[in-house]
Amino acid sequence: MITKKRCVAMLLAGGQGSRLGVLTKKRAKPAVPYGGKYKIIDFPLSNCANSGIDTVGVLTQYEPLELNEYVGTGAPWDLDASSGGALVLPPYMSGQKGEWYSGTANAIYQNINFIERYDPDYILVLSGDHIYKMDYSKMIDYHREKGADATIAVIEVPMEEASRFGIVNTDEEGRIVEFEEKPPAPKSNTASMGIYVFNWKTIRSYLMQDNDDPHSDNDFGKNVLPAMLAAGEKMYAYVFKGYWKDVGTIESLWESNMELLDETPQLDLHEDGFRVYTRNYAKPPHYIGDGARVKNSIIGDGCKVLGEVENSVLFPGVTIGRGTTVRDSIIMQESDIGKACTIDRAIIDEEVTCEDGVVIGGDKKITVVGTGVYATKNSVIAEGDMIEPGRVLKQD
Repeated sequence: MITKKRCVAMLLAGGQGSRLGVLTKKRAKPAVPYGGKYKIIDFPLSNCANSGIDTVGVLTQYEPLELNEYVGTGAPWDLDASSGGALVLPPYMSGQKGEWYSGTANAIYQNINFIERYDPDYILVLSGDHIYKMDYSKMIDYHREKGADATIAVIEVPMEEASRFGIVNTDEEGRIVEFEEKPPAPKSNTASMGIYVFNWKTIRSYLMQDNDDPHSDNDFGKNVLPAMLAAGEKMYAYVFKGYWKDVGTIESLWESNMELLDETPQLDLHEDGFRVYTRNYAKPPHYIGDGARVKNSIIGDGCKVLGEVENSVLFPGVTIGRGTTVRDSIIMQESDIGKACTIDRAIIDEEVTCEDGVVIGGDKKITVVGTGVYATKNSVIAEGDMIEPGRVLKQD
């Protein structure tokens, strides 16, 4: 028997993340590793668990295998209830018809039957590619208190970056009077976070209308939200004051990881009352060898450090050989760095092997090495390069 839910969360996790280059060649953007332990999708899933939302539809599409395996039954986030939990929802055939999700609104539309099983009062629509901690229950309470039909979470961004976002303009009571999708000349710096609360019966009718419009992009920001505003629906902005980062570029992903190394980071991963949950791979403790030097870094379980690591993030199972120097870098799970290597301002993906004497990067542009790359002895990866997954690099 299906239990009625106050709110069902729909997590959009099918993003290609093309601006992350080689890091998303073989995985969806929400599956990209972060912070020495996590994946990006851990954050919205943990937010749901911490907010008392126990039914989450995870909508996958691009390169879904790793993400599907990772979410599994939802147990790491306590989202494995028999009457809900985390459920992976890829596009599927219906009768004689099947198609990819054509936009954010279409992804929800194609899963109307899933949502209606729980007869929710509200749906919470989330993006799977942002780093933040947020109690969604407070946003839902705000939505209910305002008597809103739709509520959009917003955050102030630097004015020079505002054109990258959906911009929300409000009156003095917080009611939305205008929504501009990535405007070239924004009127404010109040940006949509891509987090929405809707009354289910209201948004259902708009999803049906949007699906019937052959000219629609089937997108919330471009189509559905403007249509609701034009129809006079009650729409409010919910102002979020915490840390929030769109890690959709190499630079922003690197910056967000480096920000964890601040003495008092804006994003507190050590907060007991609002933890970020993830899969535990049961690695042994890390080992720092005799003569090794580690300064201001995150060192994951199972790492073996015999060289020098400074201002860097090492994921579980990474090996750093004797005489090697790693600075201002991110090295992901199970990568093996040999002796006398130099790695500077780089992102190295999972299961990369560097033989002795390899040089990667420089002190200005970020260098990125894709998963499974093998760099032979004394080979050089130049500053700012992006190395495709699986390549074998030899000394020139």
